[in-house]
Amino acid sequence: MSTPPAPTRAPAVECAGLRYRFGDHVAVDGVEPTGAPAVECAGLRYRFGDHVAIDGVDLDVRTGEMFGLLGPNGAGKTTTIRILTTLLPVVEGEARVFGLDVSASPMQARRLVGYVPQQLSADGQLTGRENVSMFARLFDVPRRERADRVAEVLDAMNLQEAADRVAATYSGGMVRRLELAQALVNRPRVLILDEPTIGLDPVGRDTVWDRLRSLQAEGITVLLTTHYMEEAEELCNRVALMHRGRIRAVGTPAELEARLGPEATLEDVFRFYAGDSLEEGGELRDVRSTRRVARRLG
Repeated sequence: MSTPPAPTRAPAVECAGLRYRFGDHVAVDGVEPTGAPAVECAGLRYRFGDHVAIDGVDLDVRTGEMFGLLGPNGAGKTTTIRILTTLLPVVEGEARVFGLDVSASPMQARRLVGYVPQQLSADGQLTGRENVSMFARLFDVPRRERADRVAEVLDAMNLQEAADRVAATYSGGMVRRLELAQALVNRPRVLILDEPTIGLDPVGRDTVWDRLRSLQAEGITVLLTTHYMEEAEELCNRVALMHRGRIRAVGTPAELEARLGPEATLEDVFRFYAGDSLEEGGELRDVRSTRRVARRLG
């Protein structure tokens, strides 16, 4: 098992004792902001009717890291992500992306985020290029830049040769890479992925892993959810264990394992905080959705 690389990107903003003068005029005098986390939640709560989906979530994702949000189906992971991506409103608490309040500045926050949902977002009747071009328009990429941007992300995902084939002819791994291209066409600073390798065979999974490592090396912050403990150990600098709408533990995989003992694995950590939910958690609609995506990608 390889150790995930430590985040190398500098904080979003960092100044220490900064001063500047124009002649006798002091323009900046001792400014010392600390730099905002890439993603930050504080006291976040959300309900669906009487069901409490997330219950006081406090979370921060550091700039440049790959962060894993783990938990059984129904733990609140997807709800948290949908709030961060402005697909659900902030009802109680705060959610910020690079210091921007997603409730007060939703359009600005969306421009900073690329999102790959668990459910397939590529249209099988369109070519790969057409799918990415559609997302470029949705993200309001300037018209004069669209063709170059689309070609750039297709090339980055190694899809240039298949770009003009309809997506229905793609393998599962190619579809996921196409969805990564869609999410990257607006050049986001943080990439959020919900179960990015669900339903993929080992080759497709490894290809997606390699792409995510490359994106992190380029300075993009990555937040992902996964049920695969091996994936979290392989990719993530830190992880958070979520259960019944709350964050139960946060740390590096090694730190969390050490809390349980020298022989503990990340799966042991999962079971400690979530019981036997690895097999039994979630609602029927969660299971149906997961199986539907797995069938379409497989």
